[in-house]
Amino acid sequence: MGPALCLLSAACFGAMAIFGKLAYAAGVSPGALLLVRFGLAAGLLAMLLLLRPGLRRDPAGPDRQTGPAHVTLGVLVTALGLGAVGYAAQASLYFAALELMDASLLSLVFYTYPLLVTLTAVLLGRDSLTPGRCAALVAASCGTLLVLLGTGGVDFHLLGVALAFGAAVTYTVYILVADTVVHRLPPVMLSALVMAGAALTLAARALVMDGVDLSFGLQGWMWLACIAVVSTVLAMLTFFAGLRRTGPSTAAILSTFEPVVTTALAAFTLGEILTPVQVAGGLLVLSSAAALQVRRARPGQHGPVSRQVSADHSLPPRVNA
Repeated sequence: MGPALCLLSAACFGAMAIFGKLAYAAGVSPGALLLVRFGLAAGLLAMLLLLRPGLRRDPAGPDRQTGPAHVTLGVLVTALGLGAVGYAAQASLYFAALELMDASLLSLVFYTYPLLVTLTAVLLGRDSLTPGRCAALVAASCGTLLVLLGTGGVDFHLLGVALAFGAAVTYTVYILVADTVVHRLPPVMLSALVMAGAALTLAARALVMDGVDLSFGLQGWMWLACIAVVSTVLAMLTFFAGLRRTGPSTAAILSTFEPVVTTALAAFTLGEILTPVQVAGGLLVLSSAAALQVRRARPGQHGPVSRQVSADHSLPPRVNA
């Protein structure tokens, strides 16, 4: 289930670029897009927690049926900080770069983050760089490169590249920090806190910058709703649920499926054509995802055991469903 959840998350995130283009065409500004995206997502998740109290239970607690998640002040601050600092900064850098450079080159630079996550996790001693994972990382990176370079020539903008790489570094830190709290909070609660933190930061920025223009029409609100529901709420819930089961390196490598989805959706909805090079790149990414799902069971085990150990070392290793 872990790899499948990560792939679903990547597909939802991949659709955001299409929704974003359609929202821009409907008169939505980047500032309004970010503020409404995170604000609406935070509200939806809060409502979900109110209507479904079971989602507040700690799935790793001693009482899985009735035990509510125990939220310490440190975990609460970390979760809010993930949104207020990490997610808000990453999204702001990403969309700032998008205004200066082509989307294909932006994606190419931004998707250096799987390599950054994997290498940093290994250097921190939080993950192991096995031969299989190395091969999957190389295949996924090469596949992403082929998908993006298959779009043709791109315009190089030094500041845009710097902003895009800054977004990749920020997202790397975000994933590694999220991995320390993802086992201590239910996915819906963690997602709600992250979205609330990001919404507060963007709201404060809007006040300082004299607000944002929300006078666009119904069509713009429809695409913003798609971004909030599909490419934010569903995408984040499935990402955190997948991260719990796979760990940061595997989750990051599987996230390289996102630009493949973006390119394919652009071909179907925006009339862009998939070239043979892009098809080959997509197949490479899919093959790396399939390779990461192959687990070697230890003698005497009847199912694959996750190598990811909870950040709370008092918890036992999780068995993948």
